[in-house]
Amino acid sequence: MTPARPAAPPSRRRFLALTGSALTATALGAAGCSGPQSTAASVRPSASGGTRLTRIGLDYPFTQLPLYSTLVKLSTGRARQHGLSLLTTSDNASADTQASNLNAWVARKIPAIVSFPMVFEAAEPIAKQALDAGLVWVTYGGSLQHQSADIQFSFLKGGTLLGEAAAKWAGQHLSGKGKIAFLTDSTIELGRERTKGMIDAFTKLAPGVDVVAQEQAIDPDTGLSKAKAILARHPDLNIILGVTDAAAYGGFKALQQTGRAKDDARTFVGGQDGSAPSLLAIKQGTFYRASAALAPKDIAAAIVDVPRAVAAGRANPSAQVPIALVQHGDTARIDELLAQNA
Repeated sequence: MTPARPAAPPSRRRFLALTGSALTATALGAAGCSGPQSTAASVRPSASGGTRLTRIGLDYPFTQLPLYSTLVKLSTGRARQHGLSLLTTSDNASADTQASNLNAWVARKIPAIVSFPMVFEAAEPIAKQALDAGLVWVTYGGSLQHQSADIQFSFLKGGTLLGEAAAKWAGQHLSGKGKIAFLTDSTIELGRERTKGMIDAFTKLAPGVDVVAQEQAIDPDTGLSKAKAILARHPDLNIILGVTDAAAYGGFKALQQTGRAKDDARTFVGGQDGSAPSLLAIKQGTFYRASAALAPKDIAAAIVDVPRAVAAGRANPSAQVPIALVQHGDTARIDELLAQNA
């Protein structure tokens, strides 16, 4: 196998500008900037431990994603079940707006904040201020040094499941040969772990398949443009694996736009998240063949239940949302996930 040299990651501001304008489809992993190295966080309990919450603030910055409205709807319903109200920010994929909104929430003493930081380093002092004010801070999609708890998604496992599935398919349908391109993310813990999982698993199990490209892409527009550039150099590309379903779906469209039949027997595209367009393509029997999928209901439950657990003073309040591989034939599971995304 001949590994390709990975592309240098874009600067924080350039990547924020890129993703802010391009994100158009659901992607749990979508994040526009750098995050912390993968280290254990020193979790501080909130001073509100043992008290009953009345409000939870959900700060999900990618408000243009279809997933945003799904999470707000499901989280609001979950909160109401427990007599809570759910507040939301409107960050519009802007790190500066996110910081301003979070600072305002801390000043207003919103009792619990669940935040998906766009710039993890910038979130650290805000999270510390929240804890110092006796508030609950839950980090979504990674860990901070200053936090009450976090919500993660088995990042490494998701990538590993996808890489293993693609490698098995390559052995069965390509005799262990061919070409693969990876659409990756190096900017936050979620992206790095997913990327590592899919690359390590695939290259270990399919050493005869040449890695011809590793390109930064988390959204469909970038996935489309990067995949088209790869296909211009390698028109016989067999496999595209994405760190998100959104990026992989861009690769899926690029292959079709360059003449690949949507049911081509020697092509495999797969992603991570369980986004609706990808799930539909899998169900329809196209060459989009697999997604390491998360259930929106599970995420919404964690958004409400983790801060409640912190406020109640429970030990180990963090959540690891389960992830599972979905392929053609998993019709009941696909229909269930599509219903949750509706």
